[in-house]
Amino acid sequence: MSAATTLTVRHEPPFTPGATLEPLWVRALLITVALSFAALFLLVPLLAVFAEAFRKGWHAYVAAIIDPDALSAIRLTLLTAAIAVPLNLVFGVAAAWSIAKFEFRGKSLLLTLIDLPFSVSPVISGLIYVLLFGAHGWFGAWLIEHDVQILFAVPGIVLATIFVTFPFVARELIPLMQSQGNEEEEAALVLGASGWRTFWHVTLPNIKWGLLYGVILCNARAMGEFGAVSVVSGHIRGETNTMPLQVEILYNEYNFAAAFSVASLLALLALVTLALKSLIEWRVRHSVDTALQENPS
Repeated sequence: MSAATTLTVRHEPPFTPGATLEPLWVRALLITVALSFAALFLLVPLLAVFAEAFRKGWHAYVAAIIDPDALSAIRLTLLTAAIAVPLNLVFGVAAAWSIAKFEFRGKSLLLTLIDLPFSVSPVISGLIYVLLFGAHGWFGAWLIEHDVQILFAVPGIVLATIFVTFPFVARELIPLMQSQGNEEEEAALVLGASGWRTFWHVTLPNIKWGLLYGVILCNARAMGEFGAVSVVSGHIRGETNTMPLQVEILYNEYNFAAAFSVASLLALLALVTLALKSLIEWRVRHSVDTALQENPS
């Protein structure tokens, strides 16, 4: 560097994560608007559900919950979720693995099919199963001949629930597995590990939090699904009513205390799901922060 060269050093303030240049009043206004909308459209209705559920007292609330039809709806809801979620878990892992790790013809088509339940109304998906398995559907005659009941029974409810919850696990895992690449799996295979051993000891630990996150979202949707299940269930009290359908029936009968009692239980399950979701998000952030501290480069 020549003597005539002048070096100018500019001292800039250190960057603070999350800092903005907006004035304080702008930030306060935006935060106030966001919190007001959340309180008005989320918190207040939720509190109203619980207030209405307990309006006639604790004994009336318990009586509504332990009613045989309500207990049947609770059991069916939990059973449906217990079947649909593991099946979607298996599909989601297989689909995400295939899309993230392999190149094959039809990959774009598979991605489109995974997203299909997001764009199709749940009522339409229920009607699809009516078209397939109804008395006058494509397989209706065969099912009647072999005394197989799909519609207005548990199998139809499970199938409809699987359809609407189809994308949740896969869509959580695909971007995660794509961002991680194949290097660790390839290294494990080179060292002599089998494909199954590589999955359990390399792939699964890397995707466990995303997998749990997808399972929780899938379970929440499975328990709260109304449209598709309403079409295929037949609304048979004590047999094919899930909790959302039971709430609708009770409300239409002007049995508001019982309707809000079952609705509050469903809302409570949703809040537990939300708490688990928040816990997993915190755990993921903590893991990332720990990894950055251990490997700052």
